[in-house]
Amino acid sequence: MNAPLPVWAELPVLPARELVPLVQAWEDAGVEGLWAPQIFGAPFATLAAAAAVTRRIKLGTGIALAFTRSPLETACSAIDLDHISDGRVVLGLGSSAESQIEGSFGMVYGKPLAHMREVVSQVRAVIAQGHTGQLQRLEGDYHTLDLSHFRLIAPPRRSAIPVYLPAIFEKACEQAGAIADGLLGHPLWTTQWIAEKVIPHLEAGLANAGRPRSAVTVNLMIFTVINENRAEAIADARANLAFYTQSPQYLRYFEGIGFDKEARAIQAAFAVQDFDAMTRACPDEMVSVINILGSADEVRELVAERAVSVDAITPVVPQFGMPLEKAAVYRQRIADLFYG
Repeated sequence: MNAPLPVWAELPVLPARELVPLVQAWEDAGVEGLWAPQIFGAPFATLAAAAAVTRRIKLGTGIALAFTRSPLETACSAIDLDHISDGRVVLGLGSSAESQIEGSFGMVYGKPLAHMREVVSQVRAVIAQGHTGQLQRLEGDYHTLDLSHFRLIAPPRRSAIPVYLPAIFEKACEQAGAIADGLLGHPLWTTQWIAEKVIPHLEAGLANAGRPRSAVTVNLMIFTVINENRAEAIADARANLAFYTQSPQYLRYFEGIGFDKEARAIQAAFAVQDFDAMTRACPDEMVSVINILGSADEVRELVAERAVSVDAITPVVPQFGMPLEKAAVYRQRIADLFYG
């Protein structure tokens, strides 16, 4: 029998009185690591708070938006957090949507794969050599860093911090295989998409770069709703899926899994800010194929099927549009089933 996969948790921004006992309980239960997402502010502050009250659990930016700050700032933030945590950082970097990066943040998006490759290269250079005074200039299409007068006051805790890249489409999976230490799997992925698109393209990226499969850790996020009342589980997960579907950049994905008509309807409703219509346009079948739903036994079986080719899992509550009290119940059910 195969050993259970390492399990990670997702940590939202919380008051210290809630965050401290939560992350300590996760560490005591054997959770491998935690991801702090960037919803608005960068996740480094949340992870620093978690680092101060834990000793073992890994701390992942899951994800930090790569294009909203200089690669130097990203590298220095990761270095500082790695010092605070005594070497437990995993640096997840993502591109997000063009509308968010250029619209909300007012930053350059460009060609996301090329932009990400440049950011990763520069971040790694600063982590490895920022204390030596040898970097001088890092020239790029998106970022040119004049580091001739820059020098870290001390060597970093580690000369290399693992970099994880998220993906939804095939080319991003290939890029993760070519340059990343980890691939953070999108919770929108279906079991079929992982088998037919993700793993083959990850392996293609690895092969093109001459790297073994062991070079990249695949950590799969999974929208998970543990509830023996299937109709209630679907209803509870529907608004979250409608929210994710509204991004035009995801339309090709929904076409690929057979829900292009539904995705277009949701996006049309979002364009006029009709949130009720967005939810109504999201059918049960679409919710069921993306989310893992059911009793504890059913969820365990379905997660095992979806995660057959990955190295770690992160079950998460599809909490957008869900009452906080109900999200807390589902979060506890995930803990009861998967932690420890």
